[in-house]
Amino acid sequence: MGKDKFSVFMANLAMLLALESYTPEKTDQDLEIKENCIETQIDDSKLENKEVDIDMPDESSSVTNLPWVNDEKFLKAQEKNNANVLMAAYCSVLINPLPGEEFNVDLAAKSLVGTVVYPQDIFSQNKTLGPYTESRGYRKGASYSGSNIIQTEGGGVCKIASTLYNVAILSNLDIVERHNHTMPVNYVPYGQDATVAYGAKDFKFRNNKGFPILIWSEIIGNRLYIGFYGQEVSPEVNWNHKITNIVKAPKYYRENPDLKEREEKVILKGIDGALVESWVTIRQENGEIKTKNLGISRYIPMPYIIEVNRQD
Repeated sequence: MGKDKFSVFMANLAMLLALESYTPEKTDQDLEIKENCIETQIDDSKLENKEVDIDMPDESSSVTNLPWVNDEKFLKAQEKNNANVLMAAYCSVLINPLPGEEFNVDLAAKSLVGTVVYPQDIFSQNKTLGPYTESRGYRKGASYSGSNIIQTEGGGVCKIASTLYNVAILSNLDIVERHNHTMPVNYVPYGQDATVAYGAKDFKFRNNKGFPILIWSEIIGNRLYIGFYGQEVSPEVNWNHKITNIVKAPKYYRENPDLKEREEKVILKGIDGALVESWVTIRQENGEIKTKNLGISRYIPMPYIIEVNRQD
């Protein structure tokens, strides 16, 4: 790795990755993603005058207890759009987001609040939230560019796209456009991410229901919540992934004379590359089960960055 590319990694990735639970341990692995929700303590300053229990999962997952349920603006939007039923909601747990991308995710989440998608209309993230420019309030944040991570205006808004993707799938909506990242991400499982690039890549879904869908979102701490509301409860939807063609994450070393002799220190945990086939099983109220193919996601590996003192 060249010096310039290494500098890009070190400047933008020092806090990004701590992935363990979503890394495959062997090839040809079939995974069924189980939803796991745990309630924990949260910052009370975000919940003044809100007497609600909020799901606070340790890992990204579907949720049902959401922070805005008593918000007056939300209740009025529900009434206006006759959208009183929670179709699905997802919480993405963001691992050590950098300041710029954290700001951008929060800005995009606030801009998303109250969006209504009417029957047969197509939701476009880029059209709804973009362009992701400084003039619209966005800052520079980390973004994938092939096998590198660079600073771009609006960097981080892919976390909105990934969370929307999961909610749309759990709501049994039609996915019109979705692109996976070039490298794996550390906040949702393989195959459940989505990336956007204004003018090039978008995330889109179609409202295939006979009623409007109301979208609400909020960030609390490092957790991003997005929920869809309508007039019918969604069927039970379960993710499945077949992970093959594992490419082990390479290791890149840099000298650090402050370490003990021959000591090594992992600065950045790598993530294996993989080929991921994804599908969902959909169980209707009458017990009928359908399978929906979601295609294949290809990921190149994210390297480890390791400091070492090799001086004798």
